Amino acid sequence: MLNLHNAEFIRSAVKTADFPADGLPQIVFAGKSNVGKSSTINKILNRRNFARVGGQPGKTIHINFFSIDKQAYFVDLPGYGYAKVSKTERDRWAGLLETYFTSGLITLGLQIVDIRHKPTADDKTMADCFLGTGQPFAVIANKWDKIKKSELEGNVARIRETLLLPEEVPVIPFSAEKGTGRDEILALIEEHIAAFTPEA
Repeated sequence: MLNLHNAEFIRSAVKTADFPADGLPQIVFAGKSNVGKSSTINKILNRRNFARVGGQPGKTIHINFFSIDKQAYFVDLPGYGYAKVSKTERDRWAGLLETYFTSGLITLGLQIVDIRHKPTADDKTMADCFLGTGQPFAVIANKWDKIKKSELEGNVARIRETLLLPEEVPVIPFSAEKGTGRDEILALIEEHIAAFTPEA
């Protein structure tokens, strides 16, 4: 079992040399700028302000690495789909992300989407990036507390359909506000950390 209290920020990566290469598993979080990515990480860790919740979307402009119990990294990718970022900055992010996605460092990808809405073209691109790594991948459908019970099944089906997810990719309904779905996400993370064997 991971000791989630033993979590610390390690570094922000702006270039390939900054990626930790110590062979520990890397659990990667991605999501649109306003989807509640930091809140999701905070809720999973049960820490209020661990991953900064920016007042302004698009504030995470590097790849942030957090050590979890010295057994794994939580990796916070820059939020995508935020219009006010300059093209130069967007291109720089794209280059950095492409390098990271082809680095072979990803153990488990977790993409956060808004359960209330149909995923966007940017969401689809990000899902394709994760699927392209051939690594385990799951979608966290955040803001579960904002929909009616009767909408759950249809909304999850719409996410699966829009992102063209293979059957083995779970879509986990979640509420960063209330913590519903947290146990399932945590179990998935712990399962992949336990099963991880570093590349020889």
